[in-house]
Formats: sequence, C-alpha cells, structure tokens
Amino acid sequence: MSLNIIVLVKQIIDIDQIRNDPKTGEPLLQNIPLRIENLSKNAIEAAVQLKEKNGGKVVCIIFGTDRSNAAMKEAYAMGADEGYIITGYSGNNPYRTAKVISGKIKALGNNSVIIMGNQSADSYTGILPGLISAMLDVPLLGNAVSIEAAGEVLKIRRVLDESDEIISSGAPCVISVTQEINQPRLPPVLQIMAAGRKPINIEQAESDGTPVPRVISNLAPKSERKREIYEDIDKGVDAASRAIRGEIR
Repeated sequence: MSLNIIVLVKQIIDIDQIRNDPKTGEPLLQNIPLRIENLSKNAIEAAVQLKEKNGGKVVCIIFGTDRSNAAMKEAYAMGADEGYIITGYSGNNPYRTAKVISGKIKALGNNSVIIMGNQSADSYTGILPGLISAMLDVPLLGNAVSIEAAGEVLKIRRVLDESDEIISSGAPCVISVTQEINQPRLPPVLQIMAAGRKPINIEQAESDGTPVPRVISNLAPKSERKREIYEDIDKGVDAASRAIRGEIR
C-alpha cells in the first residue's frame, strides 16, 4: 500500500547562535537566522524512507512566516513532494498551533500517517503530538525510534527504561519520533537544485482570538560562581565536596 504521509515541520531561530546581553541578561535575537528544528529533520527523513520502501507521497506543513520558504525548500531537497506554509500567527500557543494544523490535515484528506518530532527545541512542551491526535481522533504512536509499514498497519518501536516496546495501529495515525530514529541524509546537489523549482503553497491562518501566552521574563539567570584553581587534585575534590555539602544543608 502506498502511503500519503504528512510531516509537520517546525522552524525555529538558530538557538546555538543566541547570546545574552552581559548587562541586562536579555537574549540578543536580532539577525539570528531561522532553521528547521533537528527533530523535524528526523521526521522528514523517516517519512522519505517510508516512501522509498512503500511508495506514496510526502507532504510537509510549516506553521510559520514569510521567512519559511527556505525551510520548505530544504524539506523539498530532503525528499518532500509537496509543501504548505501557513502564516498569520507568531505566538507560541500549542493549542492554537494544533487547531490550525489539524484543520489543514483534514482539508487535505486521505492521509495514511502524520509524522512529527516528539518535542521542539524552543519550547519542549511535548504536547503537540497528543493535541493533533485528539483533534484528528486518530491513535498516537509516540516516541518512535523506528517505523515500519505493512499494508495498512503502521508499527513503531520505542525505548523504555528496562525494555523496548513494539506498538502498532491501522492508518491513519499520528507518529512522533525521537532523534535516535535516524541520521538525516545530506541531499545531493541535483536534488537541491530541483527543490528550488518546486512550487510552495502559502496560506493565511484565520485568527480565532486564541490568546498568546504572556512571557513574564526571558532574562538569563545571573551566575556568580566562585572560581578556585587547585593544583593538588585531592585538595580540590575535598574543597568541592565541602562546598556541595554546605549548599545541601
């Protein structure tokens, strides 16, 4: 059975380039480029591998901005066939995000599986897979480290504390993946060039009045650590041990 796969792609600022103002502790976000979140790349790669084994199509959805074209072209270069960028919302409310994305998924119709990262590096809520699953009324196979398709059944493996677990579901379903699922391949030059010629569908999300969470503070915590250097390791360990015991008390 060929698969109609939807991948939810998250675009974030490059958090590795964030620096804090030494005077105020406020993060300096100007001129920091955007990139595809790492787990979204794992999700795209997992979808492309399923397509290669079973046939079908990979459609990517980005709930982003007018700066998301580059991310979609990168998804195309990785093997996605079609893409939709939904704009018009710059907040960070998972419920609002899930509502808009699940509405688009329903409009596309005839979907075998929805694949996404199990969390994102900018918020780490980890609740979006469950929200999407609930709004679509389909099963959630969470934290997959491998995915297999057999006919109309999707099967994943996930790693628990003491053992691995195999769970499965009929299509359609939502699958969230971990970073251990694969190593995304670097696309060849010809594929990158072809990605630039593919059309990108851009749509505006309608506002429904969903409130944006208010950020109370985003200042970096002050660090006033006492630094001491010991040439004698035994003395250093003893001093560190006494300092830790003092903090615990």
